[in-house]
Amino acid sequence: MPEVAAGAASELDDLRAACRAAVARLTNASVDSLIVVGSDTTTVRRDPPFGGTLSPWGIDLPVGDPSGEPLPLSLLIGAWLAPGAGSFQSVAADASPRECAQLGRALAGEADRVGLLVLGDGSSCRTDKAPGYFDPRAEGFDAAVAAALAGADAAGLAAIDPVEAAELLAAGRAPWQVLAGAADRPMSGELLYDSAPYGVAYFVATWA
Repeated sequence: MPEVAAGAASELDDLRAACRAAVARLTNASVDSLIVVGSDTTTVRRDPPFGGTLSPWGIDLPVGDPSGEPLPLSLLIGAWLAPGAGSFQSVAADASPRECAQLGRALAGEADRVGLLVLGDGSSCRTDKAPGYFDPRAEGFDAAVAAALAGADAAGLAAIDPVEAAELLAAGRAPWQVLAGAADRPMSGELLYDSAPYGVAYFVATWA
């Protein structure tokens, strides 16, 4: 978010542009239900009003309607990206792949045409200055995730090892496996962004 990045905001212009493009495709897809999915400590479906503030992260920037129960950071970013989303679902960061797949199937069955905006970072261990310091496994882990996202490979996402993901501080593991569970038919994918600024892997992809 530019307000949070302040003087470094321009460094992530390409990432924001990719996010805008992905969200535009999603919101233009005429879905019956748009659900934002992100990780948190627990698996919870949020009721409106949706929103919060970025005060805990250093800037008093309201997002959505801050009068309701505060959204966790992953869903708060989703509310900023897609203010028209009608539902917010957190998934516990330690949820098993089976639990994630079950949740994904349940979400996909809520309407004829369900759109998911899935939020989650890759590894946080790509460089010595990364939040998790450098781990030689991180690059290969992220390359496998990028390939699965680019190819709309639900089986590839479902196969991510939760233990390795946790050790590499990859916050996207559980949300990606929710997506894998929701993908109940062959899809095409496009990877719009794949880079690791600040030693953290960021991906932007669309499936349809």
